[in-house]
Parts: sequence; structure tokens; C-alpha cells
Amino acid sequence: MKAVVFYERGSATMEQVMAVYPRHKAFLDTFVEKGQIYGIGPFAGRDGSMGIFKSRDIAEDFVRNDPFVLEGLAGKVTIKEWDDALL
Repeated sequence: MKAVVFYERGSATMEQVMAVYPRHKAFLDTFVEKGQIYGIGPFAGRDGSMGIFKSRDIAEDFVRNDPFVLEGLAGKVTIKEWDDALL
């Protein structure tokens, strides 16, 4: 079953986010290269973001090691299993 990760916007400034973004992107790319993620990105208005992962275990690993989380830039993080009926 797939898993969806929701990040709420934290109190970090855009300058703080952009300073960490290169590390976040490099980390994210390892999941992309392994085919473990289907999509990821911010919501319109930049009030949060989401990612769709192959499994809950993979989503939990991502959240546990994401520089945005490790450096305190993400707000509340929620992981929900998703029963994708189309694929």
C-alpha cells in the first residue's frame, strides 16, 4: 500500500528553507533513483507539501532522515497509508 506524507509549513523563513534545500534535494534524489517515490512538492501558496511513496516504511525512512525535518524546518508531519484504487 502506498503512503502519503504531509508536511505542514513550519516557522522557517524562505531564506532558511532555501539554505537547506540543496541537502533536501540530494536526499530526495536517492529515493527518486530507487523508484521509491511517485511525486513530491509544495501546495499552491506554499502552506505545506506532500509526497507519495511506495510504502509506509519508505515514507517513514524519508521523514526520519529528511534535512528539512532534521533541521527543524518542517512543521507537523503526517503519514497516511493510501489505497490507490487506480494503479
